[in-house]
Amino acid sequence: MRSEVGTTIRWSSLIAALAAIGAVGVAIGLGLPLLSVIMERRGISSSMIGFNTAFAGLASIAAAPLAPKLARWFGVARTMIVMLCLAAASGLCFYIAEPFWTWFPLRVVFHGAVTIVFILSEFWINAAAPPERRGLVLGVYGTVLALGFATGPLIFAVIGSQGMLPFAAGAAIVLAAVIPIALARNEAPRIEEKPRRSFLRYVFLVPTATAAVFVFGAVEAGGLALFPIYAARTGFTESEGALLLTAIGLGNVLLQIPIGLVADRVKSRRILLTLLALIGLAGSAALPFIVGGWWLMAAVLFVWGGVVCGLYTVGLTHLGASLKGADLAAANAAFILCYALGALIGPQTIGIAMDIFGTDGFAIALGFFFSLYVLLTLGRMIFGPARG
Repeated sequence: MRSEVGTTIRWSSLIAALAAIGAVGVAIGLGLPLLSVIMERRGISSSMIGFNTAFAGLASIAAAPLAPKLARWFGVARTMIVMLCLAAASGLCFYIAEPFWTWFPLRVVFHGAVTIVFILSEFWINAAAPPERRGLVLGVYGTVLALGFATGPLIFAVIGSQGMLPFAAGAAIVLAAVIPIALARNEAPRIEEKPRRSFLRYVFLVPTATAAVFVFGAVEAGGLALFPIYAARTGFTESEGALLLTAIGLGNVLLQIPIGLVADRVKSRRILLTLLALIGLAGSAALPFIVGGWWLMAAVLFVWGGVVCGLYTVGLTHLGASLKGADLAAANAAFILCYALGALIGPQTIGIAMDIFGTDGFAIALGFFFSLYVLLTLGRMIFGPARG
């Protein structure tokens, strides 16, 4: 396998990027439901849980423009190693810090560090992906991310939310990713020049892609944070709710590579993105009607979660097809900024919807996000330019 500049992709480099994104997936997949369940147990309202979770999005928004600069100043690998250590340390502090107000700055530190690792791992693997296999490579990348998302809730289901153990397990997994990154540090891509555009221009350069990751961020962050509460209110136990989250993650794992292969072969990734959003909308609408059976809910969430994560995979493939170097790093940062905006708005929107409409507000809010994206993509296909 060869990259865009004709150099052989080394497995150690790929493993480093994949280990980083896997650690990010575990950190998010374990942290969001774990903290939400603890806050619910302490009697904190759904709106305040959503508000606290939304600070993850604020942290990501602030950190996204910094990632290319830090990588240019200190190097990609070194920056990733420092941020992973910071994420592990701040994650442990959630257990140590008792007052609720302290969880707001901890969210900022934890998710700011995770966001920078997220961006730089994307840049690393996107820079190495051959153009003709970009969808496949990013499908593998999305699979590892999804595996992290699935592993997080699985850890939560096995060891529960009591004591220090879930926090220590998450920190250990995050720190383990430091090893392959350190071993491949000399192979990390370098950023030696500044991007040709201002940062915000990359947000609107390919709006179909950035809007896709915005919806993915809103659904992923809001869903992971509040689904355990939704599951509990519809009659599922804490363990059953966590396993339903794992079903979503397993769908992500098994469907990202096929979706990536399809993205390499279709003429219009806009159509593929629209189809994925329509499936997400249908799955959201079905939730209130299938809460009576765990297996039916698990089956629907398995397919639904896989295609929703496909918004990220195909959106990233769509974005990275024509950029490289500093422009690619800046575009990846803008991509994650949009993810962060979704993560900021999603939990708060879903939490408020559940307070206003009751349990069904969870599905209503999810359907709202998917509907907006379908309208955008249809409008772009009908009235927009040929690309973007």
